[in-house]
Formats: sequence, C-alpha cells, structure tokens
Amino acid sequence: MFGLGATELVIILIIVVILFGASRLPEIGKGVGEAIKNFKKSTSENPEINVTPNDKSDETGDDQEKKA
Repeated sequence: MFGLGATELVIILIIVVILFGASRLPEIGKGVGEAIKNFKKSTSENPEINVTPNDKSDETGDDQEKKA
C-alpha cells in the first residue's frame, strides 16, 4: 500500500491518535470514507449538465427539409 510497511503505518496511526485523540478517530474515518465514496461516484457517473455545444449544421439542415 503506497510502499509503506507495517512499521510505518503503525507510527502514522500513533501520531494520528496523539493529535486527534481516540474518540475522534471514528469521525475522521467516516469523513475520509465519504470523501472517497463521493469522489468515485463523481468520476464514474456522467455529468449532470452537458456543456458540449451542439452541431448547428445538423439542426438547420433538418429544419430546411421540414419547411420544403
């Protein structure tokens, strides 16, 4: 996992516990999990708003055929 061994992960966990306290760890984990979930969701879904311009030449050609 990112080239980190077990020793490095334990040291990082100890530092996090010292900085934030053991009672806040579940809140931090939940926040990180939701952030990852939202990121994966946003990258895998189609965009809600399509900002790609439409090709006007196709639309005007169809309109002219209908009028004739």
